[in-house]
Amino acid sequence: MSDAGTTIRLTTAQAIVRYLMNQFIEIDGVETRICGGGFGIFGHGNVPCLGEALYPVQDALPLYRGQNEQSMGFAAAAYAKYHLRRRFMFCTASAGPGTANLLTAAALAHANRLPMLMLCGDTFLTRLPDPVLQQLEHFGNPTLGVNDAFKAVSRFWDRITHPAQVIQSLPAALATMLDPADCGPAFLGLPQDVQGWAYDYPVEFFARRVHRIRRQAPDAAEIADAAALLAQAKRPMIIAGGGVQYSGAVAELTALAEAHGIPVVETIAGRANMLATHPLNIGPIGVTGSDSANTIAEEADVILAVGTRLQDFTTGSWTAFARDARLIGLNVGRHDAMKHLSLPVVGDAKLALSALGAAMEGYSAPAEWTEKAQVERKSWDAYVEANVAHGNRPNSYAQAIGVVNALCDARDRVVTAAGGLPAEVTANWRTLDIGTVDVEFGFSCMGYEIAGGWGARIAQSEVEPERDTIVFVGDGSYLLMNSDLYSSVLTRKKLIVLVLDNGGFAVINKLQNNTGQESFNNLIKDCPTVPEPFAVDFEAHARSMGCDAVTVSNPAELGEAFARAKASDKTSVIVMQVDPYEGWTTQGHAWWEVGTAQVSDSESVNEKHAEIEATRARQRQGV
Repeated sequence: MSDAGTTIRLTTAQAIVRYLMNQFIEIDGVETRICGGGFGIFGHGNVPCLGEALYPVQDALPLYRGQNEQSMGFAAAAYAKYHLRRRFMFCTASAGPGTANLLTAAALAHANRLPMLMLCGDTFLTRLPDPVLQQLEHFGNPTLGVNDAFKAVSRFWDRITHPAQVIQSLPAALATMLDPADCGPAFLGLPQDVQGWAYDYPVEFFARRVHRIRRQAPDAAEIADAAALLAQAKRPMIIAGGGVQYSGAVAELTALAEAHGIPVVETIAGRANMLATHPLNIGPIGVTGSDSANTIAEEADVILAVGTRLQDFTTGSWTAFARDARLIGLNVGRHDAMKHLSLPVVGDAKLALSALGAAMEGYSAPAEWTEKAQVERKSWDAYVEANVAHGNRPNSYAQAIGVVNALCDARDRVVTAAGGLPAEVTANWRTLDIGTVDVEFGFSCMGYEIAGGWGARIAQSEVEPERDTIVFVGDGSYLLMNSDLYSSVLTRKKLIVLVLDNGGFAVINKLQNNTGQESFNNLIKDCPTVPEPFAVDFEAHARSMGCDAVTVSNPAELGEAFARAKASDKTSVIVMQVDPYEGWTTQGHAWWEVGTAQVSDSESVNEKHAEIEATRARQRQGV
């Protein structure tokens, strides 16, 4: 590299790395590098040039070597979620299958509105060596390749075809990742020749820059309209989504609810917006919710939905609310604020909640309404207490959740995803501190659990290393993606992983049975191509990757093992079998629309189809 006054000669790859090195963000008065480092698996498509550029800065931009590109993306998403979207990690993969493996992770980040930068190898721009190793040829369109598939799962997508292009593309990608409304993954395709091409870049492009997350003030007229509607409410309710935490608006949400006596319910992404003990926290809402939240949702006349995209598990496929209930969509994203003809309030939740609270001065929800909600919550708490208790009954997810909940530290972080555990954690976990629960259900992606736990632990170790990251994972997700147990041991990022083995995909078996079908191809023992089912020795497998591991027989033994894991400085895996049929949380479920067979030779399938369709009468038709 040479410095020529106002320019500096760098390769494309070196310019990308130098730019990332000099982008900072102010968090709680401290300036911190926005990019916390990266996850990388090298191949011929990224190691000669991007690898060369990353080597000299490995202390400032730590590069974590993943075991699978998909799991690297999951880890990056969990890292960004822990940091409330104010910091991100990059993922680098080689051309071809290495990059293709990132597609699922990009979709997860896109669905959850999480920043992640993908720096991926691409075919040669000159095409002189075509077709190259791992290139997909499209005979009628030579510009089309695997990387184009990322256009559907990226908020920003570009292919760098000249070194100068990064002067425009990098700031645009960063602006997207930091934008509260458009936040999501950014993808840069890096042709293998262009990565190494040099250019005289303006030195100013690499100047140290401090960024701040934009706070969009709400429109005064929209605030006035929302306040006027709430002032008429006899049975108001607030739905608190994940956007409350991303905005840093927990205090404002709580203040508005307390000032006006409005009950609050939480979405899956919004879990841990309020402590379980707060008198206005009425519980989680929706398909994986609570009887308490769903009961008041059915009766509420005005619903203030804050920072939520109102997905079907929140709305009970739009049956959870009265048909004549009025919705107010308070969201930084216009698309989310206007769903189902909501009265929109487009703006930052922190600013908008404060403005709305001031505009509602003098209003209080009727005392009998608030008291009814609190009575419902007490009934739900009693149900959960009995549900998580262990005694003379089969082992269950809920019992394991209850054991950990009772023994963990308030600031420990809980991570889970997909299968039956999101529902069980959402329903049964009692929040001990704000922002400590990560239930990935935006994309409901199996395999996120351990990889996401590793990414969350990396982020957590930067802020509160004395706390633990706790992962709940089923046997199905464990078998899908477990290699980051090895990653956590290698990098000394301790995890406590509870593997709850129910012999297959038990929650889908439950859905199969609930739609009138016989068990088929979900539990291992019900697979027609498995002549002799056997249980995996998860303890031995985890030990082979360097973890401490133990198998326990019951919740009492699980508690003892968890206490030992807390005291250890090493990743610990605790395995317990749970019953695939008994012990599911049976209360708190709103209706959920699934496609069922209109005709079948099975009478039970026909009966279940009729039963499910009969409940559709309560479904809102977009109004």
